[in-house]
Amino acid sequence: MRDHELPDGMPDFFTAAITFAGINLMWIFFVIWVMYGMVPVLVLAVLINHFITRLEIRLNSQKA
Repeated sequence: MRDHELPDGMPDFFTAAITFAGINLMWIFFVIWVMYGMVPVLVLAVLINHFITRLEIRLNSQKA
């Protein structure tokens, strides 16, 4: 996922950003689970998955 237009000395923070997002999603899911139960967590997970899939399709169509 490295951008080829970036200078060589610039670090790639993609892995760190994905890890940070995953950790944040875990505690957010846990809080929602404690407050409202498992069904809203599953609905939110399905919505996030749907938006990620749509984003992937959109980005792939722009590359072509």
